[in-house]
Amino acid sequence: MTDKYDQEEELQELEELEDSTPEKAEVEDGKKGESDKGGDYEDVCFVCRRPESKAGKMFKLPNNICVCDDCMHKTMDAVSQFDYQGMLSDPQFQKDMDNMLKGNGMANIRFVNIADLQGEGGIPNKQKIKKKKKQENVQPVLNIRDIPAPHKIKASLDEYVVGQEHAKKVISVAVYNHYKRVATGTMDEIEIEKSNMLMIGPTGCGKTYLVKTLARLLDVPLAIADATSLTEAGYIGDDIESVISKLLAAADNDVEKAERGIVFIDEIDKIAKKKNTTSRDVSGESVQQGMLKLLEGAEVEVPVGANSKNAMVPLATVNTRNILFICGGAFPDLEDIIKERLTKTASIGFNAMLKDAFDKEKNILSHVTVEDLRKFGMIPEFIGRLPVIYTLEGLTQEMLVKILKEPRNAILKQYQKLLELDEVKLEFNEEALEAIAEKAMKQDTGARALRSIIEEFMLDIMYEIPKDDNIGRVTITREYIEGKGGPIIDIRSNMLLESSDTLKEYAQP
Repeated sequence: MTDKYDQEEELQELEELEDSTPEKAEVEDGKKGESDKGGDYEDVCFVCRRPESKAGKMFKLPNNICVCDDCMHKTMDAVSQFDYQGMLSDPQFQKDMDNMLKGNGMANIRFVNIADLQGEGGIPNKQKIKKKKKQENVQPVLNIRDIPAPHKIKASLDEYVVGQEHAKKVISVAVYNHYKRVATGTMDEIEIEKSNMLMIGPTGCGKTYLVKTLARLLDVPLAIADATSLTEAGYIGDDIESVISKLLAAADNDVEKAERGIVFIDEIDKIAKKKNTTSRDVSGESVQQGMLKLLEGAEVEVPVGANSKNAMVPLATVNTRNILFICGGAFPDLEDIIKERLTKTASIGFNAMLKDAFDKEKNILSHVTVEDLRKFGMIPEFIGRLPVIYTLEGLTQEMLVKILKEPRNAILKQYQKLLELDEVKLEFNEEALEAIAEKAMKQDTGARALRSIIEEFMLDIMYEIPKDDNIGRVTITREYIEGKGGPIIDIRSNMLLESSDTLKEYAQP
């Protein structure tokens, strides 16, 4: 009995000694200091760099080092697999252990003082990040009165985008309704579904440009993703969640800001269901099925600052319920499907339709239906989550001429600004603009052809003008565009004489 009581007394003395150690006191003082700060900061794991809110409870080590539970278990597992049996039987190790117990130190082992590593390149004292303060009265980010009306959104788009009146009207109304829904949440206990969009149009008609302009006007984060790089999870390529990861990066890793952004998925027609294939369709129908939860609204975990998930990248949970998805594609073979459906009504008799009846119609895509998209290769579940379907018109020659000169950042205005820096005035004749539009129509690549044509004939002008300081004005003519002549170049002295003659005419009574 006495031996048992003696052992209990010794254990109590050891516990009191441990409680009175300087390291214990420092840890307690540190905890007290943290509590005095009001808990505005949270610990970060020294190994995986995840905060306490994501990694869970932390292990406190000396020198203010914190390690999460997962990393601690991985370390202990690695240490437990080490073979100590051979080391314990080594006579040199036994000799070193005896010397260490006597206070003489070990012959072949040197201990590193962690305090020496502090400073530049060393271990930081503070492994804490600031917590997000929870606001008591959270105000909606968007107010109904602050959301511009549809006609104002369309008027702003008119300054940058030429034509496409129907598309601008549809996208203005859809965006207005969507952000009213985001700002209010519910209206009289009626939950409003979001209006994702699918825009169909030929290449170069302004699909991507329209979305970029819209996001800039609304001042919301925008992520532009390419559907051709998306694959099913586990295969080479970007996962489907990488679309939300790009949006989170555009919002500066602010989850609340990202949850009200816009995601534009281009080339959506490239993930159509493959026909007559025996291999696994990892970039077609499976991608459509994986995107269903994103389009409808779900909480997904996405990596912060990376495209793929791994153990060293922290994850953030993003709710896609209030994210507006806009999908766009050219759908090149869709025209033939529409023509086949339109000419299928009757093959003989009074109601018969000729097979070439719609060959000359430029806006054949405006007759598209859900059945045509399903026949193209889009699954019904995917189309059902894109309720707003609209088409963009193919660009005509008149529209191309307007694109050259009317938008706020038109191509001609860009070159005029460049030459203004050299104090040279650049002018274009109307016939020259028509010649540029005619060349662009032959290339059949939409507005993208305008830039390549202008770059071609402006090369010599941009090269020669800086040589001569006497050049004051350059006028582009149709002959120069067609390669039959050159531009009209005016010298500064002649321009001064012309201006003086005009002043004399105004001065005469």
